[in-house]
Amino acid sequence: MPAILPIGLLLVAGALVAVHGFASTRNVANLGLQASILLMLAMPMTLIIMSEGLDLSAGAVLSLCSVVMAEALAGGHGLASALAASVAVGLGFGLANGAMVSLLALPPFVVTLGTLGIAEGAALVVTEGNAVSGLGSGIASLYALDVFGLPFPVLVALATWLLTYVLLHYTRFGTYVFAIGGNRDALVLAGAPAWAYHIAIYAFGGLVSGVAALLLTGRMNAAHPTVAIGMEFDAIAAVVLGGTSFERGDGRLLGTVLGVATITVLRNALDLLGIESSLQVVSIGGLILLVIVIDRLRRSRREQVA
Repeated sequence: MPAILPIGLLLVAGALVAVHGFASTRNVANLGLQASILLMLAMPMTLIIMSEGLDLSAGAVLSLCSVVMAEALAGGHGLASALAASVAVGLGFGLANGAMVSLLALPPFVVTLGTLGIAEGAALVVTEGNAVSGLGSGIASLYALDVFGLPFPVLVALATWLLTYVLLHYTRFGTYVFAIGGNRDALVLAGAPAWAYHIAIYAFGGLVSGVAALLLTGRMNAAHPTVAIGMEFDAIAAVVLGGTSFERGDGRLLGTVLGVATITVLRNALDLLGIESSLQVVSIGGLILLVIVIDRLRRSRREQVA
């Protein structure tokens, strides 16, 4: 059992007791909406980390995709074409990240730090640092839509999880994800196109960011150039809390879901208590260290028994 499960349950129990309004129907629905975008970012981030990579640009790219979508809608374009433009931007950044990491063998940390700056700067240039509004009611109505009793954002997030699960466990792409993180050199020596699948991992992350911009923009019915900056921290934290390792291609999608749920509960409870966002980041960092220490102690104990 991953350490994050009992810790998450303790957090929920504590929030139920100590936080007024946490268990209200409205807040429970809000938890699902808050988790949706984070879950979408965390799914491809799991695959990236499994391939011994990292994507620090995810939040900035999401912000830029949201700005591009909002600018298209404000300019009179339809929702489909605005979404296509957002996905194209996200996919372009994903392909660029993957190509530099795979073909040029550059460190993922440095590559995605660079593209983070490019995406953030581009969003600020396009908007001159201002919010983009006047999008019409279409995207907000779509965000507020219920499908079979499920809010549209939750449905999109669940579809992202299902797609990622199928790709990872039932396709050749998923086999290569495990292999690239486990022993990429063996794949290269065997003549397999590891480089193409490695690029595809990052491209998938960019594509999902482009789609997630639909939810982010719909939630605000506007866009801001820095609105998603920092979300990559929560996404990486969720993956790490879920037990995915930066080595050996060891990843757990269910663990990532638990990590997303735990971070969402923690942030929501702290919001209701009036705790400022900077201290919320501190609490998430402390939670990561706690889970890592617990997992390390459990692993050491198993090794001693063996």
